[in-house]
Amino acid sequence: MAEHHARDYRYFLPITTRWMDNDVYGHVNNVTYYSYFDTVANHFLISEGGLDIHTSPVIALVVESTCSYRAPIAYPDTVRAALRVDRLSQRSVTYGVAIFADTGGDTADVAVAHGQFVHVFVDRDRRSAVAIPDRIRDALATLVLDRGESP
Repeated sequence: MAEHHARDYRYFLPITTRWMDNDVYGHVNNVTYYSYFDTVANHFLISEGGLDIHTSPVIALVVESTCSYRAPIAYPDTVRAALRVDRLSQRSVTYGVAIFADTGGDTADVAVAHGQFVHVFVDRDRRSAVAIPDRIRDALATLVLDRGESP
C-alpha cells in the first residue's frame, strides 16, 4: 500500500490520546481510530460548515467507513487527524481521513492509519436523504484536492 502523506490532506485537528484508548496490548485500539475519524469530520462540519448538531434540520450520518493501520500509537501520544474530500455529490461526501503521529521529524508526515468515511446528509426528523446545505457544501469544496495533486 502506498504511504499517505500530510500534504494529501487539507484540514487537521490535534487530538490527545486518552488512557482508555490503549488496549491490553499497549497501543491505541483499532476501534478508537474510527472515533478520531468521526471527530475530525464533525469538527470540520461544525466549525467550518456551520452545522448545529442540536438544531440543524439537516444532519450527516455515517454509512460507510474503512481504516488501514500502518503503525501503532499509544497513550500519551498526541496525533493529528486529517481530512480531505475524495468525492462530493448532491447528498453525500466521501472523506479521505488519516491519523498522523505528532512525533516531529520525517515520520510525522506519514500516516499511521488512513481510510475513508462516508456521510449521507438527511432530514433530521424523517432520516431521508436530502441535498447538502449550501454553506456545508461550500466548506466541503475547500477540502477537494486539485486534479494535479496526490493521491
